[in-house]
Amino acid sequence: MQLSPHARSLATIVGFLVCVEIASGVLQGYYTPIYSDIADHLSIKDADVNWFEAAQLIVSALLVPPLARLGDLVGHKKVLLLSTAVTAIGSWGLALAPTFGTFLVAWAVQGAYVVWLPLEISIIHRRTADTGRQALLTRRGAAILVGALELSVIVAALTSGALVESVGMSTLLALPAIVVTLCLGLVWFGVEDVPGTGSGTFDWRGLGLLTVVLGLVMGGLIAIRVAGPSSVLGWALVALGLLALVPFARAEGRVEEPLVDVRLLLSPGQWPIQLTAFLFGMSVLGAQIPLSTFTRTDPETAGYGLGASASFVSTLIGVYVIFLAIGAFTLPLWVRALGERRSLAAAAFLVAAGYALWLPFHDHTWQALINMAVVGVGSGALVASLPAAAAGAAPPSRTGFATGMTNATKTVGGAFASAVFAIALASAGSIADPRYGHAPLSGYYVVWSVCAVAALLAGLALSVRRRS
Repeated sequence: MQLSPHARSLATIVGFLVCVEIASGVLQGYYTPIYSDIADHLSIKDADVNWFEAAQLIVSALLVPPLARLGDLVGHKKVLLLSTAVTAIGSWGLALAPTFGTFLVAWAVQGAYVVWLPLEISIIHRRTADTGRQALLTRRGAAILVGALELSVIVAALTSGALVESVGMSTLLALPAIVVTLCLGLVWFGVEDVPGTGSGTFDWRGLGLLTVVLGLVMGGLIAIRVAGPSSVLGWALVALGLLALVPFARAEGRVEEPLVDVRLLLSPGQWPIQLTAFLFGMSVLGAQIPLSTFTRTDPETAGYGLGASASFVSTLIGVYVIFLAIGAFTLPLWVRALGERRSLAAAAFLVAAGYALWLPFHDHTWQALINMAVVGVGSGALVASLPAAAAGAAPPSRTGFATGMTNATKTVGGAFASAVFAIALASAGSIADPRYGHAPLSGYYVVWSVCAVAALLAGLALSVRRRS
């Protein structure tokens, strides 16, 4: 069938944006199998690798709202180019960093890539405005992007694992930088530059207050994660950060074009989506380390665990990511059969069911594979659908903000859960340091229960969602 010029143009743009998500998948999957090798390269302990995640979570949470707002003001392609350039600088910094400190800074800078998917969905949403099928085409585009992302995560993980023994670390770390640099050129030439539709000026005061709020809360969570639940400093920082939300919300309510549109976030069409992103982040970001440590724990010494090898952990990750891709690619079918609201809720309920299965079924590797397959299908559908749903429930001038906030709230949810899980699993402050022995099995029950309940609450919130 002959495609119309409009359809060919949209397909071309999605094709170039797929290249961006392939680069994103490389960044998300490439480093995971070689964390221990990176630690050896930098002469640090394996436990210190956790600082990479902490630093990048902070940067991600701070960057997404202002970059999303800039996308609405100056155009989403311009901001996509900016964030890709910053990510490339961070990626090259990793390859060239001589010390742990410089590597940590470069890793944090690389976190600018988290805004890519929201910006890309905003580009597709804007491009399909006059088609009469904007919501449908945006969901399909999002499904394709997320599917490409998840498949590239698998390929990237396999690639780094295969190369780590045959090439030097600097060369190994340069490969993601090359991919991101090539991606920068593809965005420059392949994506049309459309002016922003947002009005007003940039809300610098809001950015400053948001930095204070997130900086205090994230800093407190990191302190609790490192020092344990007895950290007075950690709890004090979290309390101050939560208190700072009051002047922040009041200040944003008085601005005509705020950085964080509180009224929009509280609208009937938005709050269930943003709440779901926060709750979903608790499992998709916060549960990664606990799941890895559980599968590697030797049941002979701890009385629980799978005693799995690193290769099985890679297999488990691969199964999870494959089912993530299945969930993303089949999202249009879900929506066709159930409608947008019910399909979102069904995906959340699947995540809840998958983590609930861990409670009785965690003694065998085949049980772990089934559990993560169920979680993966629901997670893939949510990753693909949440930004698109947020864009559809926002005015045209705020689509970048709405889609970006799904990533920002997801990041904060992951950081919050990471601290809670660390407290539940820690025998002396950090689950990552094997010197303190095995975590109690009850701690893993807490992890699985929190993830299941969070996803269940998300499904219930989505079930009552209505359009604004």
